[in-house]
Amino acid sequence: MHDFQVKKNTLCCERTSLAEIARAVGTPAFVYSKHTLLDHFTKLRQAFAEINPLICYSMKANSNLALCRLLVNAGAGLDIVSGGELYRAKKIKADSQKIVYASVGKTAEEIEAAIRAGILFFNVESLSELALINAISGRCGKRQRVALRINPDVSAHTHDYISTAKRENKFGIDIETAREVFIHCNRNLPHVQLCCIHVHIGSQIEQAAPFKAALKKAVALIIELNRRGAGITHLNIGGGLGIIYRKERPQTADEYARAIIPIIKKAKVSLILEPGRFIVGNAGVLLTKILYLKDTPVKRFIIVDAAMNDLLRPSLYGAYHEIIPVEKTAGAMKKADVVGPVCESGDFLAKDRGLPAFLKENDVLAVMGAGAYGFSMSSNYNSRRRAVEVLVDDRRYQIVRKREQYRDLVRNEITGKL
Repeated sequence: MHDFQVKKNTLCCERTSLAEIARAVGTPAFVYSKHTLLDHFTKLRQAFAEINPLICYSMKANSNLALCRLLVNAGAGLDIVSGGELYRAKKIKADSQKIVYASVGKTAEEIEAAIRAGILFFNVESLSELALINAISGRCGKRQRVALRINPDVSAHTHDYISTAKRENKFGIDIETAREVFIHCNRNLPHVQLCCIHVHIGSQIEQAAPFKAALKKAVALIIELNRRGAGITHLNIGGGLGIIYRKERPQTADEYARAIIPIIKKAKVSLILEPGRFIVGNAGVLLTKILYLKDTPVKRFIIVDAAMNDLLRPSLYGAYHEIIPVEKTAGAMKKADVVGPVCESGDFLAKDRGLPAFLKENDVLAVMGAGAYGFSMSSNYNSRRRAVEVLVDDRRYQIVRKREQYRDLVRNEITGKL
């Protein structure tokens, strides 16, 4: 559920009119609901309350400082994937012992910064990375805790670009290799404490079956290795819970917990979760203004001021986002493509979408479910300024990221003399 509802023919975020926000801050604009964000975190925490997991919000979904601060203050840890996200985590004074660090390509500089910051775990993706963490940890006079990410060779039944647990994917280490690493790690790698199994099978997964298949393999490995003295204390099951964009029927947090807690309990270890989209996906919308209506012999184009640089998912994945006028009246529907100003045929937010025929220039549309992988994947392609971000709390709202200015586009550039 989310807090974007039509009230008196006006689409509102909580009890604030989105039309009012669009008039005040302009478009394109990302607008987030504080209540939805925290409610989704709370639902997940309550669902797993009996085993009291560490819930590390996945910053890559949306790393806005204000949103991350709200979640950290509510008790969340953070799942980071870059030095930049570590920097953001430190800016909001996140507890370093609630930070886990993923990514298949951490640099030596990033690894050292995270070790010195005192993070809880690295999620290690390769033997080379494990050796580098050991070397850097030794130079720093530390013994760093590490989770080994296994690739369980399980299909998540999701889009190929967000499936991460098949043998052909770049993520993780096969189970047989992982077994050997755990057996020999303490002898060969004295500056790491390998005490966690990590498994993340993909994103936007609607059913429990793929999770259960992967976790059964992970738990069996933990039980076997601990019998051999491996000393595994944690299981990190990643994220991946699906949300509703259109007609999806994803499992609820309660359904997910009921399905997997019995499996996890068999391992007798502490649990870490890394949700991102589940928490923030439906907590945000993208507001965009209609610039032109273009009717051709083939179809109608609704040209808006948001583009693929603002919301990449439709162009990248063919992803569906519901689109709603922020001010509604009755009328017939007409199919149209909703497209942006970028010079690419792939620049679209929707294709052949039934939208009200009465729409006119300067009307504002809300692109729903844009809280996850919206702003965080946005860019300055075509030298376009990135959008403003707004946080709503009931009847109040505030800008939590200013719209970029043209000078921001060239701030770090040098014209040169060559």
